[in-house]
Amino acid sequence: MRFPRIIKGLCLCLALLSPMTLAAQTNGLTVELNKVEPADSGGCSAFFLFRNETENSFEGFEMSLAILDTSGVIDRLLSIDAAPLPVNRTTLKLFEIPEISCENISEILLHDLTSCRPQNGDEIDCFPLLTLHSRAPAALVK
Repeated sequence: MRFPRIIKGLCLCLALLSPMTLAAQTNGLTVELNKVEPADSGGCSAFFLFRNETENSFEGFEMSLAILDTSGVIDRLLSIDAAPLPVNRTTLKLFEIPEISCENISEILLHDLTSCRPQNGDEIDCFPLLTLHSRAPAALVK
């Protein structure tokens, strides 16, 4: 079967566009909830990976998280400081979520970015740069 020129052109454009789209998606900042485990204090230890594939190191990076229980009700707000985040590095950070067991956390909502400051720069809006991902039973969402 022969394809008309317009379809061939469209297929060629899509083939060329796909690598550009993939590159655009990898040039940001990925926050991954990698795992959770019970903390000695009775709360929940949350292990986060921060993959900084931007062109900037960040000397300020603070997130306000809403912790939702298994009923979908906000249990608490938690502020975490993940800085510094070096350029082209993956950084592991451990944060304790007090007074709630890991099994009782259904979702962690990124409520706000209270600081996103590149090294030697002013605060910027990092929401467009962020991709969230979770390997843990609890979802990590914007």
